[in-house]
Amino acid sequence: MLERLEAEAFLTLAEELHFGHTAERLHVTTGRVSQIIKKLERRIGAPLFERTNRSVRLTPTGHRFYEDLRPAYEQIQAALARAVDSARPTLSVLRVGFVGAAAGQVAHQARDLFPEREPGWRVHIREVQLVDALARLREDDVDILILHLPVSGADMVVGPVVISEPRMLAIPADHPLAGRTSVSMEDITGVPLLRVAGVKPGDWLSDRWPDRTPQGRPIPEGPEIETFLEALQVIGSGIGATVVGAQVTRFYIRPDIAYVPLSDAPPLDWAPVWLKSNNTAAIRAFAHTTLEVAQRIYLAATR
Repeated sequence: MLERLEAEAFLTLAEELHFGHTAERLHVTTGRVSQIIKKLERRIGAPLFERTNRSVRLTPTGHRFYEDLRPAYEQIQAALARAVDSARPTLSVLRVGFVGAAAGQVAHQARDLFPEREPGWRVHIREVQLVDALARLREDDVDILILHLPVSGADMVVGPVVISEPRMLAIPADHPLAGRTSVSMEDITGVPLLRVAGVKPGDWLSDRWPDRTPQGRPIPEGPEIETFLEALQVIGSGIGATVVGAQVTRFYIRPDIAYVPLSDAPPLDWAPVWLKSNNTAAIRAFAHTTLEVAQRIYLAATR
């Protein structure tokens, strides 16, 4: 009998060909991935991967196992999603979480539109905080989240990008960089970047506080925070900075904080995300509704 974690570990490693990346996607340790694969290889009686200090690749046996297992695994996931759909014929409440004001605007307008698209459903909206947003989803406290990317994980479905905005640096208003028309990542080498408590490298949000500039110059580590409003309070007091989206200039104007465009940073994208184990028709329909609403908001803003 093949256990779910064994299947997920093998399929993910076959795609990533990297134990560390596989461990990050599955939210386990690298040692745990190695232990699972060795146990699976003992059961099969042959190596599934060739490992060296520099690379990981499938053996012929591993390649055949992947070709056989992937379709079967996808069928099981689809069957599970259909079973969830059929087990909830009378469910009428969709629980939607959001992070940040722009995502909240999209969520609330989608809530008003959704019953027209899916009669019999109503939507309950709640704000979630940076420190526990994904935990709220995984603990079944919300069904779908609207938050900023990137989000990775073998258990996640990422919906359409509904907001794409320039990145900015939120910095104390009296900082020397505050008067600039723009800054580059190289300019922030002396600026401590705030980080969310408990977030490890590779986790959601960790891209917001790189430890080095693109040219390799160190960026100091700033204080830990748990919510965005707490981050603003810390920055407003003159301590540290954080990378934000341009929506802050509409929703979070403060006299003690300056928002300076980052000239060489990629856009910050926002999307609805949900669990593969809860991939229902209603959730997919709501994700489509958020895209429709976001497009309307953008058109209204540009007129």
